[in-house]
Amino acid sequence: MKGNIVDIEAKQIYYGQLTMADGKIIALLRLSDTVNPSAEYIMPGFIDSHVHIESSMLVPSEFARLAVIHGTTGTISDPHEIANVCGIQGVEYMIANGNEVPFKFHFGAPSCVPATTYETAGASLAVAAVTQLLQRNDIHYLSEMMNYPGVLAGDEEVLQKIAMAKQVGKPVDGHAPGLRGDEAKKYIDAIAIRQNTDEGYIALGSGATDHECFTQAEALEKLNLGMKILIREGSAAKNFDALIHLVEEHYENMMFCTDDMHPDSLLEGHINTLCARAVALGINVYKVLRVACINPILQYKMNNGRLRVGDAADFTIVKNLQLFEVTSTYINGQKVAEKGISLIPAMPILPINNFSCVAKQVADFKLKAKHEAQQIWVIEALEGQLITHKLLKNGKIVDGFLVSNVADDILKIVVVNRYTRAPVAISFIKNIGLQYGAIASSVAHDSHNIIAAGVDDESICEAVNLIINQKGGISASLCTQYFNAENDATQHKVLPLPIAGLMSDSDGVTVARAYTDINNFATARLGSPLQAPFMTLSFMALLVIPHVKLSDKGLFDSDTFNFIAD
Repeated sequence: MKGNIVDIEAKQIYYGQLTMADGKIIALLRLSDTVNPSAEYIMPGFIDSHVHIESSMLVPSEFARLAVIHGTTGTISDPHEIANVCGIQGVEYMIANGNEVPFKFHFGAPSCVPATTYETAGASLAVAAVTQLLQRNDIHYLSEMMNYPGVLAGDEEVLQKIAMAKQVGKPVDGHAPGLRGDEAKKYIDAIAIRQNTDEGYIALGSGATDHECFTQAEALEKLNLGMKILIREGSAAKNFDALIHLVEEHYENMMFCTDDMHPDSLLEGHINTLCARAVALGINVYKVLRVACINPILQYKMNNGRLRVGDAADFTIVKNLQLFEVTSTYINGQKVAEKGISLIPAMPILPINNFSCVAKQVADFKLKAKHEAQQIWVIEALEGQLITHKLLKNGKIVDGFLVSNVADDILKIVVVNRYTRAPVAISFIKNIGLQYGAIASSVAHDSHNIIAAGVDDESICEAVNLIINQKGGISASLCTQYFNAENDATQHKVLPLPIAGLMSDSDGVTVARAYTDINNFATARLGSPLQAPFMTLSFMALLVIPHVKLSDKGLFDSDTFNFIAD
């Protein structure tokens, strides 16, 4: 095939001819040193350098069918979501399903299952289990080391997992939200091979990575310490605007990732859209494409091709290098997408789950006030961020019970243990913004218990029970008190997620449309101002992200790493 061949590493474009055989590039013939304005551009495929496939609500094979439309040919995929539910069996499920399609998933060994000891997960991966995974050829790295307090404290089990990854020559993925100064240095020292020089800290081999920076100052400090920084732009956490201008100077040590991306977002675009945004800001196109297509391959020793003779024929063809509109995608020489249509066939989706939870009663969600006037701790959620703030507010008390205060946007939030019978954990949250009803989800990072928030206990109970009935899903409920007297029906919507309570058994387009429908119900009908209320809600139980979250065991301070007293 002929086209304008984009040599990212040589920083040149020439009109040429690409020849393939047996899934590899066997020749790149230069036909002209200049660009042919009527020809399309042949370039390496895009790589998502850190993504939890489960957050797309799609199994890997369905994720691939959507991703290739946008020119993505590979991912660095951390399966710790399903591992928290189903253990090693869950990791093996993701690998097996991904192997059904021509797409280059690179799965890691989850390092933190459960993420902390302050929550109930469905499984645990101790050192022996992580070692077993790391010794497999189809496991490519140690997934994000979220237990940064354990790293800093020298926790023996944490350090053994890191040591095992280094022993087998596989990189360790980082996770260090807000770490600065000496703590950042200590964390980097632990997960990467480094040396001291007169000019500062230099990372050797597989340098430490971090996808949790949300300010330029934090990212720049870590870059100067030898860390590789991933610019994250997912459905909930959006750090592109804060970090993108660092690419001009630090493009060799940066990558793009989505981390967590809902199906409606994936249907619209992937890493290609980040490239278009970056180029529109005036950032050099070769630097942008180095970040998007080359650096992940080098960092994680991926088996994706880099558009060189002898490489696997993994590439995408785009109309231009401004909008990166993809016309076709090839993996191992096979055309897998053309003009917005996936050529990967749908695969059978087998079930796997771990769900043991009985229906709840409204009384389970009531919280008795301890005083006539009681102050309460409130989680403050932030649009586009995973971090939260801790607020102290006056609680609203009705008939002796603490209830949601819709006027001040302080709603009840609950976490229901999905693995065993236990009391419901109850607290309050600001900035979910519901005016009516409740939303709930069994996607609740990282242990994936059921999380819900709402304006009244009846709606919360209904939303939770919808998920219990389906053994996983996301739901929205609007109870009868908001209807006219003649209408006694409860309005609700539910998107079932029968695969580990995280993923659908339907095709990607169907799931994306169903998700859009229920998301619109939560925003237009229930009144949430958030762009992705379900995604935001799903992170309110993620204890390893500052500053305050709610687990099934209670309200948790991520700074002190302890529960918050009433």
